[in-house]
Amino acid sequence: MKPRSISATGAAAIAAFIAMAEIRPAQADETVRVRGTIASLEGSTLTVKTREGPDAALALKPEWKVIGVTAASVGDIKPGDFVGITSLPGSSGGDGAIEVHIFLPAMKGTGEGSYPWDLKPKSTMTNGTVMNAVKEVDGRTLTVSYKGGEKKLAIPDGIPIVIFGPATKADLKPGATVFVPAKRGADGALSAETVVVGTNGVNPPM
Repeated sequence: MKPRSISATGAAAIAAFIAMAEIRPAQADETVRVRGTIASLEGSTLTVKTREGPDAALALKPEWKVIGVTAASVGDIKPGDFVGITSLPGSSGGDGAIEVHIFLPAMKGTGEGSYPWDLKPKSTMTNGTVMNAVKEVDGRTLTVSYKGGEKKLAIPDGIPIVIFGPATKADLKPGATVFVPAKRGADGALSAETVVVGTNGVNPPM
């Protein structure tokens, strides 16, 4: 089995990732978001040392894909871009971003919406189109529009901002940080068709 890179599959690879990543509460018993570092990759079995501590063994499906993330900056975010922003409620109201993901132009509209996310307690993921970006004293504020609404999000200086890019099986080395949207079968076994890995020293912050 060979992983298909973004250069080979274009938007289809990231579409698969977003489709699995946008999990509503009703589907939580079917899907597991695995976060951690690679312990090993043997054949089609990826073992991840999870952030919770235990190892998770994932069976990689035929034609599985690898997606990389590389560093970006707030200056790379422009009106019209399609982004995913994980945020937390602010103490003075509104939401403050804790990470930003910039998607490829071909993915505009995929996984659109604002829904609960399990990175941290009370966190939310908002996927939408940037309508404007206002520079403020301690960062920027983005207005993100999605079907059914829009959200104003504060983007503090210094938070992780990444953009998706190509990666290969060679990037899946022991110790590499990964995010894997996986499915749990009736027998409890985990399987996955997409692995998101940090490249060039950048970790997937999802």
